Amino acid sequence: MHKVTINGMVYFAQDGELLSVFLQKNGGNIPHPCAGNGICKKCLVTVNGKEELSCQYRIHSDIDVFTKKMSTIQAFSGAVASHKRTENMCFALDIGTTTLALALVSLDDKSIVDVITKTNPQITYGADVISRIEYCRKNKSDDLKNILISVINEMISEFNVPEVRVMYASGNTTMLHLLLGIDCTGMGHAPYTPSFTQSKTEQAENLGLIGIKTVKTLPCISAFVGADIVAGINYAEASENKFSLLVDLGTNAEIVLFSKGKILCTSAAAGPCFEGANITCGMSAVNGAVLSYEDDEIQTVNSAPPEGICGTGLIDIISELLKKNIIDETGYMKCGKFFISPEVFINQADIRQYQLAKSAVYSAIVCLIKEAKISFDNIEKLYISGGFSAKINIESAVSTGLLPEELKEKCIAINNSSLLGTVKYICEKNDLSHITEIAEYIDLSENSDFSHKFIENMML
Repeated sequence: MHKVTINGMVYFAQDGELLSVFLQKNGGNIPHPCAGNGICKKCLVTVNGKEELSCQYRIHSDIDVFTKKMSTIQAFSGAVASHKRTENMCFALDIGTTTLALALVSLDDKSIVDVITKTNPQITYGADVISRIEYCRKNKSDDLKNILISVINEMISEFNVPEVRVMYASGNTTMLHLLLGIDCTGMGHAPYTPSFTQSKTEQAENLGLIGIKTVKTLPCISAFVGADIVAGINYAEASENKFSLLVDLGTNAEIVLFSKGKILCTSAAAGPCFEGANITCGMSAVNGAVLSYEDDEIQTVNSAPPEGICGTGLIDIISELLKKNIIDETGYMKCGKFFISPEVFINQADIRQYQLAKSAVYSAIVCLIKEAKISFDNIEKLYISGGFSAKINIESAVSTGLLPEELKEKCIAINNSSLLGTVKYICEKNDLSHITEIAEYIDLSENSDFSHKFIENMML
């Protein structure tokens, strides 16, 4: 046994134990976006005065460990809160891969009373759902369920209300499996089969939740198009004669082309690029993250000194580099590295990562439009949702090839469409089965046209 002192607290570890795993077991929550593969370099800690990657460090002696506190990710729900509590209330929960949002909803006024957002603590097990599914396969899903339930209980207690009867939960299919403690490993390999997609009801005490009686989950469409997208479609206005697009940008980008009578959906493996996981100076939208960059003007979260680059900042920076001819349309950067501040930069590898992500999203949009046998002219609105949609610069997104030029004037940011769509369902009791019954999932991995488009759309 070895004595391990973490930020002044003493613990004991087995010889050879992986430091990252030891930290997870003992509350030293630090992000591991690459799921412990030693690639992202985001899990640096100080061991006996020296920086080490916790996911690669084995404990073979007594050590003193210092970790940075995991910062809260800035999230925009898009909700308008009334702050007026009434007799009949319930909760609406959105379990995002990166952030959680919990809304207290008045059933009397049919309005949002208040909203609380927090970082999804499961980020310590990987930035994307595949990493977390893989952890469940190798270990046990209880770890991810328990850490999630713990934070949800914290959020519920912060509202300081008497016991609420129901909490309606939305999120991607994997997140809902983890919430309910149901095996999610079937979604980690072909044919990517979830244990369930239908709406489920569970007693809160069986899940370990305090302050509510019942949990009801919204229905999902497939393994990679979950209840968050169903809620998003419910929130957005479907047209009778025209189509709309919903693009949910995250670690796994979901794209839906829909009208009142037809729904085509797919998911594009954009990777954790937009969350900063595989970007050298990338980070989530926490204190000091570069949010925007234009004409050498930097805006960061909370106006703090720049420490890294989040998704919106990355899009802006690449757009600016294109304008200034520092990179060309192929993404080639002659200088090899461009500094945004003395400590924060973007390099050639980062640009390539963005090209892969943006091409996946753009190509998926084009493939859905082709599948529906329509043109850009038939699309009325392009809704952009996801953790950073509130701050995305549409001009930058279009100029770098993330979004189509033809739809630039039709873009609408709706922030957290999952939460807002869940609230709409609660207040209006919309029939969500209509969405799940007509929705058709297009598997891009079996779409030869997507492969060709993906290569074509790599250009900036």
